[in-house]
Amino acid sequence: MHKTLSLLIVDDDEDDKEMFIEAVSELHHSINCIKACNGLEALEVLKKEEGLPDFIFLDLNMPRMNGKQCLEKLKKSQKFQSVPVIIYTTSKLAEDIEETKKLGAAHFISKPSSMITLKKELELVFSREWQ
Repeated sequence: MHKTLSLLIVDDDEDDKEMFIEAVSELHHSINCIKACNGLEALEVLKKEEGLPDFIFLDLNMPRMNGKQCLEKLKKSQKFQSVPVIIYTTSKLAEDIEETKKLGAAHFISKPSSMITLKKELELVFSREWQ
């Protein structure tokens, strides 16, 4: 990984967000993580940012605007269409995986319980082997 990556993590669970950011920083210290607590805040944060993030990691179950609603808005926006959105959620439901793929999600990660598994999932995403 040569280029400094920028990503947005959208999750209302602070512990999950901190574990995610810790895993990212252990993989590569120069990855810039931007945070949001729900879909509405994510859209506001993205409007304020100068450039686009390389990836958006999006939880499904959040207050105010859930992940599916946010994903739909992102993929309808000309500005954000090209940014890969990775669903990062506790759900393992086949219908969630199928529906989010139809809405334009690039990848689906069910939140792993271990840091090692999370780092392996993130390495896969950052290497873009899932494309």
